[in-house]
Amino acid sequence: MPIYKMDGSKDGLKRYRVRINYVDQDGKPRQIERVAYGNAEAKELERKLYEQIKNEAPTARVTFDSLCDDYLVAKKNSVRATTYDKTRRNLDLYIRPTLGNLKLDRLTPQRLQTWKNTIDEMDLGLQTKRNIYKELNIVLNWAVKLERIPKNPLSPIGTFQEVYFEKPQDKLHYYTSEEFLSYIAIAYARQDWPYYVFFSIAFYTGMRKGEINALKWSDIEGTTIHVRRSISQKVKGDDLETPPKNKSSYRDLQMPAPLIEILNEHKKRQMSDPRFTDDYRVCGGSSVLRDTSIENKNKAYCQSAGLPHIKIHDFRHTHASLLANEGISIQEIARRLGHSNVVITWNTYAHLYPREEERAISILNQIQPQNV
Repeated sequence: MPIYKMDGSKDGLKRYRVRINYVDQDGKPRQIERVAYGNAEAKELERKLYEQIKNEAPTARVTFDSLCDDYLVAKKNSVRATTYDKTRRNLDLYIRPTLGNLKLDRLTPQRLQTWKNTIDEMDLGLQTKRNIYKELNIVLNWAVKLERIPKNPLSPIGTFQEVYFEKPQDKLHYYTSEEFLSYIAIAYARQDWPYYVFFSIAFYTGMRKGEINALKWSDIEGTTIHVRRSISQKVKGDDLETPPKNKSSYRDLQMPAPLIEILNEHKKRQMSDPRFTDDYRVCGGSSVLRDTSIENKNKAYCQSAGLPHIKIHDFRHTHASLLANEGISIQEIARRLGHSNVVITWNTYAHLYPREEERAISILNQIQPQNV
């Protein structure tokens, strides 16, 4: 019984303890205890406490951890597995450890500013920090949409800002054609054929790592590579083959003669395997090259060639930079890279068009007023 008679009285009324036990929305047992004088008053207090629990705002009972769990369930079947995995990792690594135990009504701008300060102190790149902020912002906007909270408390804070501006070219790392030839010569000399082919495809096509790893011989027709699949090694469980990153990533890439020759020779090597079929991966054969092995080979080749180390993704920059410096249109570069928006390509590579600037000045130089 939730009403208990206690010792003592006041104004002639007996003293009662009113205790309410309940389970909150997180499944945790809770208890409210109050004191009243008089039996009728105790019963009225009991009624009010039950009503309070019934009408209590969800934000006062639900934790951010619980919100994240619900969000991940809702998100799982609406995005690519790789996108879902990235969201989950950002939440688990950078957001939930600090904010997870807080009730939603405790997610104030002041608390979120403290969280942001913590992230700002981490040794992370600006874009990584912005991606983490974006992830939290999306979760809180989702909570607003579902009426879990009245408004997004992160909005007044704003995302991370670049304090010391860098020139665009300082952010890009890539090899010149001469440097690449020195690099790939090491792989050839060591007869590391799967990796020799992998880095050749990366240089001559600008394809993403996952797209190269997923490439099958059935995706190559004559002198054209049909980009139709990707492989992710970062989700839980086995490797996951998915469609490319976006609609623009479905593309057909005409191959230059050097790459055609490299692939023809490599196919002959693979065809010596009696199990060979057109479903063999171009680089890995019956399996997929491991990301760690690719990066280890990359470090070994650049060190042996006396070159600075660049990341696997930077071979896309190498491909795009080579074409941009030769005046290839930004639209064609965007198409080859599979960018969903040409603005992305332009913002990244616009500074690599020195010849276009010279041509523009040459045209303007010919327009001279009569008094000059």
